[in-house]
Amino acid sequence: MVEFMQSQKASGRHENVVGWYHSHPGYGCWLSGIDVSTQMLNQTYQEPFLAIVIDPIRTAAAGRVEIGAFRTFPQGVKPPGATASEYQTIPLNKIEDFGVHADEYYSLGISFFKSSLDSQLLKLLWNKYWVSTLSSSPLLMSSQFLAGQIKDLSDKLEQVDGSFDRSSRFGIGMGADQKKDEKPLGKVLHDSKNIAGEQVSGQITQLIKHLLFNHDPRCCKGH
Repeated sequence: MVEFMQSQKASGRHENVVGWYHSHPGYGCWLSGIDVSTQMLNQTYQEPFLAIVIDPIRTAAAGRVEIGAFRTFPQGVKPPGATASEYQTIPLNKIEDFGVHADEYYSLGISFFKSSLDSQLLKLLWNKYWVSTLSSSPLLMSSQFLAGQIKDLSDKLEQVDGSFDRSSRFGIGMGADQKKDEKPLGKVLHDSKNIAGEQVSGQITQLIKHLLFNHDPRCCKGH
């Protein structure tokens, strides 16, 4: 980053870098431990500075942009009392990293705008790739991602089932401990609803395309 800033100024560009972005393919928009360290370092030496995270796989699967913008709390500053934030699906193998650093940063509000240049570029892209866009299937494009989601869901269910078994074995069937176990189960239910919703959306898209391009209107005569 230092070399980039120096070369930028040497070339006559005096604008400051105001942030960075990277992708989390398939595991949501949040900051890992390395991301937190990178963002904190840049906030220390150049402000304003923010981190943007994009999930391209979930974007393709859900049909909407999965994006997050974040800043870290300064070192030594304790974040204010935790407030309820929108739940997001985190794969089991990423949950530990997510939880360890979740209190070291906060999310920013996001709004989108489209410039006249953006409109021209999108028009050119649409004119070139409209056939591919219409013929592509989100269900087929995200089939490997779906398989991974179902495997992750299965692992989470086994983990929750194991915690219920331990509670029953030690005679902890009711009360606060049971409610504590039910919380992960509720998260698994939320994840399964997300998967089902994405699949239903993909099926509806395919059905609409079928009715538009494959339906023979002659078969409906007289009906």
